[in-house]
Amino acid sequence: MAERPISIRSAREEDFEAVTSLLEELGRPKVLATSERNRAAHRERYRAWLAAPDYYAFVAEEDGDVVGFVDLQIVPRLNFEGPQAWVPDLIVAERSRSRGVGAALLARTEEVARQHGAFSLALESAHWRTRAHAFYVREGMKDAAREFVKVLANVDWPPSPPQRDGGR
Repeated sequence: MAERPISIRSAREEDFEAVTSLLEELGRPKVLATSERNRAAHRERYRAWLAAPDYYAFVAEEDGDVVGFVDLQIVPRLNFEGPQAWVPDLIVAERSRSRGVGAALLARTEEVARQHGAFSLALESAHWRTRAHAFYVREGMKDAAREFVKVLANVDWPPSPPQRDGGR
């Protein structure tokens, strides 16, 4: 069976449900099954992200379906000549993994990072996502840090490891 073409484009307002569903698959807090008021607040946050300067969001489409998402922040850093490009979220739907979607999304963020003169492109990945770690290394990234989290709100974070590798 032939591989279906993957296209990367800027995320749009109408992608909210697809993007939110992918983020939930990644382990982010559930939004879609909550109250209309809560969904509306998250939708507004999503719209604001799309409109903010130095914030970027891209989706991967396959046959018109959103199968991947990445967002990017261009962050000024002290003591560096240029900003750092930070990827808060990168997710590929489980059904579309290992087919180049993640690589295409990551390549798009690198392109934007270079356009901004970023000194690095960085992201975090949960310690149990071993497949994702191997992917990032294949894409030329280094395992360079550990993350420490102190939760300051009533939110279940970070998520517990799934029974199997949760992917990217």
